[in-house]
Amino acid sequence: MSVWHGLAQVPEGLRTVVTIGNFDGVHRGHQQLIRMCADLAGKKDALAVAITFFPHPVQVHCPGRNLKLITTLVDRLDALAGYGIDATLVLDYNEALYSQTPREFISNISKALGVQGIVVGEDMKFGAGNSGSISTLRSLSEEFGFDVIALPDIVDENGTRWSSSWVRELLQEGEVAEAARVLGRPHRIRGVVKHGHKRGRELGFPTANLEEDCDGVIPADGVYAGWLTRQVADAPAGVFLPAAISVGTNPQFDGVHRTVEAHVLGRSDLNLYGEKIAVSFVKRLRGMKKFDSVEELLEQMDEDIRESASVLGVAVAGRVDPSAVTAG
Repeated sequence: MSVWHGLAQVPEGLRTVVTIGNFDGVHRGHQQLIRMCADLAGKKDALAVAITFFPHPVQVHCPGRNLKLITTLVDRLDALAGYGIDATLVLDYNEALYSQTPREFISNISKALGVQGIVVGEDMKFGAGNSGSISTLRSLSEEFGFDVIALPDIVDENGTRWSSSWVRELLQEGEVAEAARVLGRPHRIRGVVKHGHKRGRELGFPTANLEEDCDGVIPADGVYAGWLTRQVADAPAGVFLPAAISVGTNPQFDGVHRTVEAHVLGRSDLNLYGEKIAVSFVKRLRGMKKFDSVEELLEQMDEDIRESASVLGVAVAGRVDPSAVTAG
């Protein structure tokens, strides 16, 4: 997939069908828009192009909300490519952009991209002060010569609208399996592995530790089954490793800072310090709690590992010998 950062990078002479949005999470509602865009592009012998914005408009207009994006820009682009987009135009969301009138915005993208069609949700708002609506877009389509397809709210079987807000709510509740249903894949965060207190190593559960400032929405405190993904030199894709994941402040040892700690099942030889990894959440196993003793904690952690292996469909791996741990 081609990626253009700004209109100046767009090649000349294109014919495109575009879909426009923030696409945070690229959830199943977004995926329907993308498929419709790709289908129409095929019929018109054109490129399917997504137009997205960075940073997110809420981060610009409402910085006090401290909005955490569900997906990094890199993951967003990967997902758009995976669902059938030929090229993505990333527009810098700044004053020069958000002060454009609806007509200016559509005129600029229509001329630069050779737009033959636009596929959006029927609640689309665009232009300065969100003054443009789907009726505005239909009127402009007559002037600039493109088709408009507006999809009504896309809902699940219970009538709930697929949305990024819904995904955030589910993650805040620790409902990662339901969030995965909305996203169409497990939720993922990314971060650089940092040194911790090394208690996991001492207990036979070496972990890769991410701080709260990692990229992506960290789900509610608790223990999860999931995957740790790392890049390996000269490999075309990441390597997925089954993991039991702890999110929280580590109340057993009176911790203060919230962290994500991923224990790769059965592995004591991984040296991940300084690596940027991804952690994907498949299922929440339990909430976070403080046990009466370290021995009771260890028994529960043994059970967490067994349950994680069962959830992930891998062989059960027990606690590792602390003396054999070389990293974590």
